[in-house]
Amino acid sequence: MVATIINANDTTMKTRISLNILLSAAGVALFLSWYLPVNHGYWSVLDSAIFHFFNHGLGESRAYVWFLAITNNRAFDACSLLAMGCLMLSFWRKADDAGRRRIVIIGLTMLLAAVVINQLAQHLMPVKRASPTLYFTDIYRVKDLLHIPTKDASKDSFPGDHGMMLLIFAGFMWRYFGTKAFVISLIIVVVFAFPRLMIGAHWFTDIAVGSLTAVLIGLPWVLMTPLSDKVIHLFDRYLPPVKKQKINN
Repeated sequence: MVATIINANDTTMKTRISLNILLSAAGVALFLSWYLPVNHGYWSVLDSAIFHFFNHGLGESRAYVWFLAITNNRAFDACSLLAMGCLMLSFWRKADDAGRRRIVIIGLTMLLAAVVINQLAQHLMPVKRASPTLYFTDIYRVKDLLHIPTKDASKDSFPGDHGMMLLIFAGFMWRYFGTKAFVISLIIVVVFAFPRLMIGAHWFTDIAVGSLTAVLIGLPWVLMTPLSDKVIHLFDRYLPPVKKQKINN
C-alpha cells in the first residue's frame, strides 16, 4: 500500500515536471516569436493597430479622455490591490483562525514570488523599448488633453510589470482557492491591465508576450512544485502567532 502511494506520488511529480518544462518551452517560444522577426513581425502590426484604435477615440470624446485619465491614475492602482484583497478576504471571512493565518501567509508567499519573478524578468529579457505614446508621432496623449496626474507613457514598458503581477495573482488563486476564484481573478486582470493598453502606456505585446512569457516560465516552478508549499510552511513555522487579547467584562 505504501509503495503504491509512493509510486503514485512519483508519477504525479514527474508529470508536473514534464508540464512545467512544456510551459517553460511555450513561454520561450512565445518570446522568440516576438523577439526574432525583423521589427517583431506580425506582432508589430497587431501592436500598432490596437494602439491606434484606442488612441483615435481620444480626439472624439471628452468622456473617454476622462475615463482613461482616471483608470490610469496611481489611485486606480490601489483599486486593483483592493479588488485582489477583497477576493482573498471573501475566503478569509469563511475560514477558522488557522485558515485565516494560512491565507495571510499565502498572500506573503505570492508577494515574494511576484517580486522575484518580476526582477528576474526585468533583468533577463534583453529588451528595452518605449511605450507607443513615445514611439509614434501625431497622436493624442491624455496628459496633453487633461492636466491631471495619469500614466500615459513609459520609457521602458517591456515586460508589463503591472500585468505580470496580476497574472501571478491569478495563478495563486487557481492553485490555492480553486477555479471560481481563478475566473474572478482573470476578470480583475482584464479590468486593471487593459487601461494601460488603451491609454498607450503599454503595447499589447508588453503584456501578451512580456508578462505572459515571464509567468509561463517562472510561475509553474513555484506553484506546480513543492516550492510554494515549502515557503508557506516556513512562514507558518517562523512567523509569530497572532495573540488574542482577552476582553474583561
